[in-house]
Amino acid sequence: MRVFVTGATGFVGAAVVRDLLDAGHQVVGLARSDSSAAALAAAGAEAHRGSLEDLAGLRAAASAADGVVHTAFVHDFTDFAAAVRTDLRAVEALGEALVGSGRPLVVTSGTTLLTPGRVSTEDDAAGPDFPRGRAEEATLGLAGRGVRAVVLRLPPSVHGAGDTRGFLPRLVGIARDRGFSAYVADGATRWAAVHRLDAARLFRLALEGAPAGSRLHGVADEAVPFRAIAEVIGRQLDVPVTSIAAGQADEHFGFLGALAGNDTAATSAQTRTLLDWQPTHPTLLDDLDAGHYLTS
Repeated sequence: MRVFVTGATGFVGAAVVRDLLDAGHQVVGLARSDSSAAALAAAGAEAHRGSLEDLAGLRAAASAADGVVHTAFVHDFTDFAAAVRTDLRAVEALGEALVGSGRPLVVTSGTTLLTPGRVSTEDDAAGPDFPRGRAEEATLGLAGRGVRAVVLRLPPSVHGAGDTRGFLPRLVGIARDRGFSAYVADGATRWAAVHRLDAARLFRLALEGAPAGSRLHGVADEAVPFRAIAEVIGRQLDVPVTSIAAGQADEHFGFLGALAGNDTAATSAQTRTLLDWQPTHPTLLDDLDAGHYLTS
């Protein structure tokens, strides 16, 4: 299968590209720069020069592919609303190119804050206030227009060696700068997590065989207590581990305050059964304990 991948040189996307190539697929990756194009060539993939804002280019690349995996997202938390709009327009453009073809489109979303306070499942539809809810709605709407459209939600932590921009390195950096590792209240709020290589394999399985209209959860650790994360970071940095009040979370963690103080657990039971996906790589806590986040 000839697969067009957006975000192909990102932390998740690069792993998806590698998994697809190793499984015998051809890959064309979206590249915004010469360095990204060179990285794709070195991996054994082709490059399609463009960006998420180049909608005509996205449509052309999708039209020429047997399937599409959309992992790109503008990680600009200073204007998150604009990033969400860019993502929606990209999904719509990719989908338009595939209408009536029966070809697969796998679109990345998230489990974060999908159902605060309870474990989210694949049955949970994204509500109107969910940041990527409109992109999910647009994706699933394509299932009725001849596209094997699939939403693949990732948890707040996609971890592994080489992670320099995710939430875990930010938490490590905050603890290092502050001189202590914090959790909110009793630290019982929970995070879901997945190793990037397990996530990459799920993207491939979804591309190859997930039914149209599927919502998948790429979750390995369903409910890691935030206090346990703080304790491993404290032990690795040799700094105290301290509770802070809920009202201090935003000041201490910045934009991560909402995640630190809210339960974002999620299950992947249906996904595992549907696609026979079984995560095999290190858990979030084991990955933190390995020490590579201390040098990132």
